[in-house]
Amino acid sequence: MKWNLLFFINSALLGGGLAMDAFSVSLANGLNEPEMKKKKMCGIAGIFALFQAVMPMTGWICVHTIIRYFKVFEKLIPWIALILLLFIGGKMLTEGIKSNRDEMEKSKVGLTALLVQGVATSIDALSVGFTIAEYGFLMALACAFIIAGVTFVICISGLIIGKTFGTKFSNKATMVGGVILIAIGLEIFITGVFG
Repeated sequence: MKWNLLFFINSALLGGGLAMDAFSVSLANGLNEPEMKKKKMCGIAGIFALFQAVMPMTGWICVHTIIRYFKVFEKLIPWIALILLLFIGGKMLTEGIKSNRDEMEKSKVGLTALLVQGVATSIDALSVGFTIAEYGFLMALACAFIIAGVTFVICISGLIIGKTFGTKFSNKATMVGGVILIAIGLEIFITGVFG
């Protein structure tokens, strides 16, 4: 692959495809916390973008160094994503069921939950390292930065949409967010194991 327009288009499209899980989780986070400030929104989108950039680079490094170890780990990816998202989604769902509006406002997205979400939604991006294995290091790094930029924009959009609907449906927002996370976990698992 050469440095040309096609490289940038392919990287942007790859970023868009990878960011769909992060978009859905951002939507759930916006639903869960409709009063979220812009600074926190940028932080959340930034964390998702960071993970979406780091994972393909990690995959690229694995391809060029320790590929046989990565092959064993690759089979565990759907299971890890399922467990992480079921845990967070289940927690949000139970909080939404047993909480009233005042208590739900206290249940904001914390850093630990956000890091777990970042790993869970980007872990499948490790395998992108195989698709960009033909790139040199600088091209792979540029691709990762493009993926991060696209992910950031898509996640900000998801947070804005989630906040909008979270404000309108605040009583059910946490439950809907939890169901979305569980559905994403199941989708990653089913696609990874059976697809």
